[in-house]
Amino acid sequence: MAETGKSTKRFGEKRQAIVHAASVLVNEVGVQATTLSDVARAIGLNATSITYYFSRKDQLIVAVYEETLDRMDRMASEALAEPNPEDRLRKYVAQHVALRTRIRNGERGLLTALSEIRSLDTETQKPLLERYRQVVEKVRSFFGEPVSAEQQALFSARAHVLLEAMMWWPVWSLRYSSLDFPRVEERMVDILAHGLPAVRGEWRPSRLEVRHWRSASEVPSQNDEFLRAATIMINRLGYRGASVNRIAESINVTKGSFYHHHEAKDELVLACFNNSHNRLSATQMAGQNANGDYWGRLSSVLYELLRLQFFDTMPLLRTTALQALNSEHKADVVTRSNRLARRFAGFLIDGIADGSVRPIDPLVASQIIMSTLNAAYEARRWAERFADGDEAISAYASTLFSGLLDPV
Repeated sequence: MAETGKSTKRFGEKRQAIVHAASVLVNEVGVQATTLSDVARAIGLNATSITYYFSRKDQLIVAVYEETLDRMDRMASEALAEPNPEDRLRKYVAQHVALRTRIRNGERGLLTALSEIRSLDTETQKPLLERYRQVVEKVRSFFGEPVSAEQQALFSARAHVLLEAMMWWPVWSLRYSSLDFPRVEERMVDILAHGLPAVRGEWRPSRLEVRHWRSASEVPSQNDEFLRAATIMINRLGYRGASVNRIAESINVTKGSFYHHHEAKDELVLACFNNSHNRLSATQMAGQNANGDYWGRLSSVLYELLRLQFFDTMPLLRTTALQALNSEHKADVVTRSNRLARRFAGFLIDGIADGSVRPIDPLVASQIIMSTLNAAYEARRWAERFADGDEAISAYASTLFSGLLDPV
């Protein structure tokens, strides 16, 4: 009996090591590029040995996602046990910072990006998406029991923004020493809790001129159609799910036509990122050149970008597509994303100087802005429930101009 217990323990430990190694690889190179051989090599096994624990790669990928969802559920449950919304928010952020600290100190495979769940077959992804929905429900409960449909919509937006902020934190945390994490944690909690403007709840976007970042009304070129179709499909299905065949079929062209415009799928993904970054940059510059104080200018930029994410026929590409790019291309995209975030930080610095933005850490706040905008595409169906598009934009943007703890 004792020997059986030891054997069972060894089996469990080895299985856990395999799941953790696979988690690291999925985060680094994506699901498609993760192979059983690579996982085996990472922990000193041969590929045949892996099949003793997981006979197929898709079983291993499901185990990776299940472990992450288990951890996310536990973290949400622990935070929800706190007595009030502020303590729940503080606890939840602290858990994610502590997790990142442990990873810096050598623990591996503790949290996996969920961006490619939708690339799995329908029956496989269904229970995983249901688990994620349960996590979202718990995070929404941080803010209390909604007493109206409007309040429920608001709490849903808050949960969505908070989850995305914590999923984006591992990316930009790389810019900080772990010695600075306690300070960054405090700044994140403050910004998420209370918002950005000096006058809480102030939201006064004005019309920006030109607006060429919006989709053109005239018939788009075939290349623009490829960019639109690929952006939407990658946002919905992830890199792996957005196959060349699917992209081509969605706009009724042949696979050969695709390769006439793009040598490879990675080239198309980079073109989508470039297009999205160009549009985001153009919106920022229009706001930079507008009149008024800097919170008013930033409000106008945020309004336009949320309008793109909610209602435009070509939204911005979600950063989840980064996961499948090779390291060189990924570094280039992240560098440009950081430059755009720094421009938002510039708006905030100038806003603090003119008194329209309260004293906050602009570098931390700029990353929260980026994650909030990035997450907005996933809230399209949420936005469709509003009779008025501006109301949807205002409700979602309130996470930035009022904060997650504004009493309603």
